[in-house]
Amino acid sequence: MPHLNTVDKLAILADAAKYDASCASSGAQKRNSVGTGGIGSTEGMGICHSYAPDGRCISLLKVLLTNYCQYDCLYCVNRVSSNVQRARFGAAELAQLTMDFYKRNYIEGLFLSSGIIRSPDYTMEQMVSVARLLRETHEFNGYIHLKTIPDAAPELLEAAGRYADRLSINVELPSRKSLGKLAPEKDASRIRSAMAAVRTKIDEKKEKSRHPNPRAIKATGQSTQMIVGADKSDDRKILTTSASLYAGYKLRRVYYSAFSPTPHPSSHLPPQPPPLQREHRLYQADWLLRFYKFELDEIVSGGHNGMLDLDIDPKLAWALKNRERFPVDVNKATRSELLRVPGLGTRSVGAIVKARRLGALRLADIARLTTSVVKIRPFIVARDWVPTHSLESASLRAQVAPVPVQRDFFG
Repeated sequence: MPHLNTVDKLAILADAAKYDASCASSGAQKRNSVGTGGIGSTEGMGICHSYAPDGRCISLLKVLLTNYCQYDCLYCVNRVSSNVQRARFGAAELAQLTMDFYKRNYIEGLFLSSGIIRSPDYTMEQMVSVARLLRETHEFNGYIHLKTIPDAAPELLEAAGRYADRLSINVELPSRKSLGKLAPEKDASRIRSAMAAVRTKIDEKKEKSRHPNPRAIKATGQSTQMIVGADKSDDRKILTTSASLYAGYKLRRVYYSAFSPTPHPSSHLPPQPPPLQREHRLYQADWLLRFYKFELDEIVSGGHNGMLDLDIDPKLAWALKNRERFPVDVNKATRSELLRVPGLGTRSVGAIVKARRLGALRLADIARLTTSVVKIRPFIVARDWVPTHSLESASLRAQVAPVPVQRDFFG
């Protein structure tokens, strides 16, 4: 194999990391270099986080330590049987590269994952070494997210948590049966055991926050990722798994990543990827579960046969199936009732509740407090507004749904 320089490695290993979506930094421990002599911060001067609409942090160096992997997960382009060019960073090399990029203002932090080389423990040791070098040798106080390896020893997972702001362990697929079929070296029980161990350490940290221990875990949370469309799991199954993970492990976030066919695919995998809109709808449904107090059955009922409606967002789909709940009076409705109005988000609802204390709100007031009043109007009553068209009208969906667009070839 020809010798690869750092730039060559970066081209290979940054591209190989693009399939991992779980790299958000919300909720990270506040770090800064004031008074430490170190470099970087996770908040304030030095780093200014930017987020994509789905919550992803978009300014991290997102890279694999290596795309060598001894596992043969059929959905993964880096599986041992895949004919891709391989590369590997040394721990010191990658730590220095991160610092060089940060000092040039290219990045705000590091998201690091890896294929499995030699053993899970060896791989995890190398990843922890990168984080340790950044923190202790380079005095880097910026954001670090480590993708941990479930089969690694508990003490290595704990060490990862001492240096990282966020940890993630991918559950990979929503079905244990599918995981056993498509990723034979991975075990759903071990993945969940590792997640439980991380949760325990984070809980212990919170309980002992009054008496800081320099060797205690520093990470403020963990996240995970599920691949969508690699197996036959419907949206109900995916969201049921997410709800269970949130409840059982106090995850910060579940990420959904649409399956992407790899070169020389297995016959066990679908020949085409799912519509990207499916991934988007799952994120919206996830948001309803976490912040809008919707029940799973309510969300899925807006679709068909366990799948979300691809043409309209899940809150609008629910509202169209439950028209008897509308219109709601913006001047009298409870916060929970307002949160169920299509087009009203948590910030808009908060602004409405605050503003109506000063007097009854008109439709023009609602327009100023929201991003768009067009979708909202059929579902609300204001001081000077009552919907002119019946909520039972067959044309209501056409009035409030977005203009149809042609899907891509695989949609």
